[in-house]
Amino acid sequence: MIRDEALDLPVRAALPTLREALDDGGTAVLCAPPGTGKTTLVPLVLAEGGARVVVAEPRRIAARAAARRMAWLLGEKVGRTVGFTVRGERVVSRETVVEVVTTGVLLQRLQRNQELAGVDVVVLDECHERHLDADTVAAFLLDVRATLRPELRLVAASATTDAEGWSRLLGDAPVVRAEGITHPVEVVWAPPARPVRPPHGMRVDPALLTHVASVVRRALAERTGDVLCFLPGVGEIGRVAGQLAGVDAEVLQVHGRAPAAVQDAVLAGGAGRRVVLATSVAESSLTVPGVRIVVDSGLAREPRTDHARGLSALTTVRASQAAGRQRAGRAGREGPGTVYRCWTEAEDARLARFPSPEIKVADLTSFALHAACWGDPEASGLALLDAPPAGAMAAARSVLGAIGAVDEPGRATDRGVRMSRLGLHPRLARALLDGARQVGARRAAEVVALLGEEPPREYGDDLAGAWRAARRGGDAYGARWRTEARRLESSLGDTGHGQGTFGDDAVAGLVTALAFPERVARRRGDGEYLMASGTGGALGAGSALRDAPWLAVAVADRPATAASARVRLAAVIDEDAARDAAAHLRTGGEEVHWEDGDVVARRVERLGAVELSVRPLGEPAPSLVRQALLEGLRREGLGLLHWTREARGLRDRLSFLHRVMGPPWPGVSDRELLEAADRWLEPELSRARRRADLGRIQAGQALPRLLPWATGDASRLDELAPERIEVPSGSRVRVEYGGEQPVLAVKLQELFGLRETPRIAGVPVLVHLLSPAGRPAAVTADLASFWRDGYRAVRAELRGRYPKHPWPEDPSTAEPTRHTKARLRR
Repeated sequence: MIRDEALDLPVRAALPTLREALDDGGTAVLCAPPGTGKTTLVPLVLAEGGARVVVAEPRRIAARAAARRMAWLLGEKVGRTVGFTVRGERVVSRETVVEVVTTGVLLQRLQRNQELAGVDVVVLDECHERHLDADTVAAFLLDVRATLRPELRLVAASATTDAEGWSRLLGDAPVVRAEGITHPVEVVWAPPARPVRPPHGMRVDPALLTHVASVVRRALAERTGDVLCFLPGVGEIGRVAGQLAGVDAEVLQVHGRAPAAVQDAVLAGGAGRRVVLATSVAESSLTVPGVRIVVDSGLAREPRTDHARGLSALTTVRASQAAGRQRAGRAGREGPGTVYRCWTEAEDARLARFPSPEIKVADLTSFALHAACWGDPEASGLALLDAPPAGAMAAARSVLGAIGAVDEPGRATDRGVRMSRLGLHPRLARALLDGARQVGARRAAEVVALLGEEPPREYGDDLAGAWRAARRGGDAYGARWRTEARRLESSLGDTGHGQGTFGDDAVAGLVTALAFPERVARRRGDGEYLMASGTGGALGAGSALRDAPWLAVAVADRPATAASARVRLAAVIDEDAARDAAAHLRTGGEEVHWEDGDVVARRVERLGAVELSVRPLGEPAPSLVRQALLEGLRREGLGLLHWTREARGLRDRLSFLHRVMGPPWPGVSDRELLEAADRWLEPELSRARRRADLGRIQAGQALPRLLPWATGDASRLDELAPERIEVPSGSRVRVEYGGEQPVLAVKLQELFGLRETPRIAGVPVLVHLLSPAGRPAAVTADLASFWRDGYRAVRAELRGRYPKHPWPEDPSTAEPTRHTKARLRR
């Protein structure tokens, strides 16, 4: 029997509508705020009459808490009517009719048993959080309903009102809303007094954490009730907890890695005043009793993947407006409350409305393998709210192909199916299977368990050292590590037969390299390494790994502004093991390219971007040399060729004609000339072998090959764009074509009598009028206007300086001359 107090939960009023929706169409979206009973009462009611209900939660802590709460409502212990299954822990019995699982566990169950036999109803809780596993599970369940079990009922439960997308996905399923009992929540804007650095990577400015701690102290002084403080991760929680030493309250830490006893204590409430420091797990998945104050740091963690560099990690971001509302609502669950927001009201308006769906930003390797095992390698037939990005899927399929999880068309291999059922990322599954054959099941499982959940920072950056610390450690991490290692070892069955005589360091390096072959790295300086992916890596200043010739990098992050990734966790490895683990990245052959200003030809063996061996190449293939020379011309410019003044002038003339008249006159920019190399640089280019040979190519002799000979226009070059033009004095003056207009620089007296500006191909020449000494006196593109309006001022200035030269009143009718007045009189 359900306790009477549960029947007073607000969601009870929506249950008849929910039942009707499921009876009519088999699907429904339940939209109910936290605390209304959607997670606890709804599954119990749906199970009445003998139906078996599976509730999928996004996190282990939420799955355990929901099962315990439902069991309490029935007056039972967990494991009877209500049980739970999370990775490494299963508490169920034959009596169990409501089972709470993580979405990851449900995903594994669907891969083993697509029909989900024995299950009548599936409730996807907190689906608004858009975790990748939840989106995948929903797509698979809709496929099951459409093809195998139309009677299977599906409820998408959301803590927000953003339910329309899920309704469409579930075939226009009815949206059933339950109103919560809400209390007013006062918003206090509490930004830092001085600007703090924005988050990048996993880094959070310590000044912000100090400010958050001070706001918690302020809230304890100004308000009554327990404080729930939201922080992005475990490290930040620990640092703020340290700064709250001495407060008149019990300080508790809640996150996915917290011991079960601590989680239970937080969720059970307490007699005294409490400060609960929590990650986003407390936004909607958990109810923390006694909270009347929320302090929100405004930060969250989201997955990000750098596919080009093979780096995947969580990154710190500004929490969305939706997350902010969820967090603030926690203060108004039991009565009027207050939220202290550690940012300004103006900043709040600029925040993203909703968090990014994981499918848009996360590593999709696991998703791609699940889709391949489901029979849809492209995921094109799956009902998803957001399609997976094509680039991320291509990168994921490349990884799966390299580890043997899929075949050439993308179908899952038997090995891939087995990998998908290990409950690991495919990279770690590969390391477990292949590592066990070489070093034994137990040791491979122990290292993979370390790779699956990063050890605490105090364990150090040496993976082998962290392994030894986990074996010794009596802390919460050590306990979880041992449980996971046992699970992984048992999952191998009889396949882990490897023995070997490897030491711990060698085992740690080998297994890590099997998981992350793109991250095997060779030393290239003091603490500096180059990974096979091409990414640079740097160890911390005090790392004991700095002298290792080779590393297998387990954890690294690369801030947006950094040239290299920071290596957080790595293991020493030898070159042979690196070659074996990353065998698919090994390449070798002739490399001819432009380097340090000349052609470099060598035979290179590589492991990805890492050079293993290099030998000079005596007779490189001419085609490779030609490409290297073109690369040099692209990088350093066509100035590598021999250009005379006449050659540059011809290029400028052709450029002018192409701009003014268009085809068939060729474009002669660097890009266009390089694209046309076959037409004007041959045969000289193919005969060249080095930089010096390029310098011997006469550009002036090669350029005429581009002239439009076929159309007959080439013969009009001197007519349309003459190299020189004759001026009234009889001089033939060079025309410069480098600017927008042709330029004619000529002494002013030589143009006397010329009434109109000369034109070339219809374009007025820009006339630079020079003094008798050849210095600039005036510039005009309208000679008639200059004679009429500008000449008088120039005449007044120059006639005193150059009295021996003629300065007529009317230059337009005067006799042109190159000489002085005395010379003219002879």
